[in-house]
Amino acid sequence: MIDYSDLFKVLAETRLQTWLPALQAQTETTLDPDRHGDLKKWLQILQALPVVQASSVDFNSAAVTIGASDDCNAATKIEIEQLLRQLQPWRKGPFNIHGIEINTEWRSDLKWNRLAKHIQPLAGRTVLDVGCGSGYHCWRIAGAGAKLSIGIDPTLLSVVQFHAIKHFSGPEPVHVLPLSLEDLPDNLNAFDTVFSMGVLHHRRSPFDHLFKLRSCLRPGGELILDALVIEGDAGQTLVPEGRYARMRNVWFMPSIATLQSWLKRTGYRNIHCIDVSKTTTAEQRRTDWMTFESLSDFLDPDNPDLTVEGLPAPRRAIFWAEAP
Repeated sequence: MIDYSDLFKVLAETRLQTWLPALQAQTETTLDPDRHGDLKKWLQILQALPVVQASSVDFNSAAVTIGASDDCNAATKIEIEQLLRQLQPWRKGPFNIHGIEINTEWRSDLKWNRLAKHIQPLAGRTVLDVGCGSGYHCWRIAGAGAKLSIGIDPTLLSVVQFHAIKHFSGPEPVHVLPLSLEDLPDNLNAFDTVFSMGVLHHRRSPFDHLFKLRSCLRPGGELILDALVIEGDAGQTLVPEGRYARMRNVWFMPSIATLQSWLKRTGYRNIHCIDVSKTTTAEQRRTDWMTFESLSDFLDPDNPDLTVEGLPAPRRAIFWAEAP
């Protein structure tokens, strides 16, 4: 079982203490090895990871870096890499663990670079990252000085991947929980900053998602929202009839003006679009740590401005908004 006792102790002294009783029960239930066919195997991999003291950590470089290559001997390094590779596919990163480069599908550092200069300083803040995957941005949030960085993701493999990284980091104020946003209590009103990166278009009700994010924020807290968008005027939204870029679960792709109006309608203020970028194969691609299909397989081979379904190729916008 993954041990969250250190996090529970911290939460007991914060505005999040009201969440604590439910959270303890949620983590125990979700991480029951008998509830997921592969979880027992993944937990055994975690337990088998060698203990190596990291000579340094760097959460501010493109690859979250823990330890150096010469912190352990060659045999131990090979053992670590073999175990980490058993946790494939690695989607979000990159990471460097004692000189082992985990070349993830997504270059999540590129998105971080696009948003970091536009957000409020994170030093001393309590931050939530919704749909965090293996926790790359959680580490970057900690590197920016956050007092507490919490990620949530219902994908258990991603949660185990995070804990494999944390195994080597030692005690840090960074945690990833096996939860979805819907698992959090209503009206927490506790986080200084909430990130929702690439989640909105996967929700059947974008308004419910935006309201729930707002309920996590303290008054005046900031939302950082990343979502697929289309070119178009206010009121325009693409609703794929079937798959989008071979994904089954893309429900809405609004224009920038439409998403701004959604944020306004759900009570946010001081709304700004801080970045718009086309997703490229330099940012999302197949690697030897993620060997399945990736972006190049989802685009029309004769026209990279279209998906294989003939829809506009992925374009993402990042919004900054303030809770009332």
